Amino acid sequence: MADRQNYTSGAPWEDIVGYSRAVRIGNLLEVSGTTSVRDGNVLHPDSPYLQTKEIIKIAQTVIEKAGGQLSDVIRTRMYVTDISHWEAIAKAHGEVFGDIKPATTMVEVSRLIDADMLVEIEFTAYLRG
Repeated sequence: MADRQNYTSGAPWEDIVGYSRAVRIGNLLEVSGTTSVRDGNVLHPDSPYLQTKEIIKIAQTVIEKAGGQLSDVIRTRMYVTDISHWEAIAKAHGEVFGDIKPATTMVEVSRLIDADMLVEIEFTAYLRG
């Protein structure tokens, strides 16, 4: 079995809940559900579009730390609290992934851990190196 590498963001929740920001085994990288949070604060609480853009930036950081890039993303899973915002979320996703075209899913959920969180996204990447 390939070596396992865990990546952390340093958030206290990782140890409390028992998870990693991302896990790499071989060339496969799984990025945990990511929300628009920096330094414990939800960013852009009224904008699903801006939250999606921020989430992708956060994920990009860990993907690059693991040796990859956004073009290595093969799947995204988007959890949204109000499906009527799908167009704004899709627009932000498409601005980054329009040419990459990973497999994706968008589903509405009743809520996320904080009421200001409108979107949570998981990423799967297959790293070439």
